[in-house]
Amino acid sequence: MRMLVLSLTSLCLMLTVSPVLAKSKKGHKPMDQQAMMELWKQAATPGEPHKLFGILAGSWTTNTTEWMEPGKPAVESTGTAELKMLLDGRFLYQEFNGQMMGQPFNGIGIDGYDNIRKKYVTAWMDSMGTGMFLMEGTASADGKTITLKGSHPEPGGGHMTHRAIWKIIDANNQTFDMYGAHHGQKEMKMMEIVYTRKP
Repeated sequence: MRMLVLSLTSLCLMLTVSPVLAKSKKGHKPMDQQAMMELWKQAATPGEPHKLFGILAGSWTTNTTEWMEPGKPAVESTGTAELKMLLDGRFLYQEFNGQMMGQPFNGIGIDGYDNIRKKYVTAWMDSMGTGMFLMEGTASADGKTITLKGSHPEPGGGHMTHRAIWKIIDANNQTFDMYGAHHGQKEMKMMEIVYTRKP
């Protein structure tokens, strides 16, 4: 209920402020309120990217491969993931349970597609940190290969940049590859997760 009130309040503010802002630009007429409402309606309506996310809802097994340091053997582990759609098909929610660096690992992710910005967006939080990791990016023409980029501060200073490639192969198979670079150094593949839908 609180989110509904917040959304309606935001919409009302936008409808009130938008004509005022539009008047301040030379040669631009203020947008009709009905036209503005229609634009917001279109922006809030789930589209093809959201429908594709919808086919991923369900229970999955995961196989994770981690590369901790160049030249060192990879570490493999298994886990599970539960995926479901939120807010009437607008966002994909994931609960991940497995191992990371030999330790129990739990994470929560929310993926979406922002109709206004034409960008894929993701937020991730897990049991190995207290921050929220944000990434955004674009997809291939068929929408099935999504490339995301982001960065986060590291303990002791500096930032680590990330690049992720998420491939939605079909309704029963997907992969997630993560690349990273410490303090502007050479990028290396850090992790690969293979998702297989549970029978």
